[in-house]
Amino acid sequence: MSLPVITKDMSEADMERMMESACNASNFLKAISHEGRLMILCHLATGEKSVTELEELLSARQAAVSQQLSRLRTEGLVTPRREGKAIYYSLTDERAIQILDVVYDLFCKNG
Repeated sequence: MSLPVITKDMSEADMERMMESACNASNFLKAISHEGRLMILCHLATGEKSVTELEELLSARQAAVSQQLSRLRTEGLVTPRREGKAIYYSLTDERAIQILDVVYDLFCKNG
């Protein structure tokens, strides 16, 4: 992994690209920073789940699960699929799985 080196002589275009990337990263991290959303992503990392399945797995009310799914959908991290009356969600952003792997290694693996 190589982090960028910020210098006084960086071009304005490079700084603007860096700021745009920082903004995108910040929005992504905010979207996954809620424990409910993080748990939803963990469950979806193993495959598509219905809203009802997520409610049961999280021991949460439908309204709370739907609110968190809505935020994840707005951020483009999950996508819904309707089958009859059931709505199924799956991960749509590979970055979420990469982050979950790191979070698991740092916080869950040996705990």
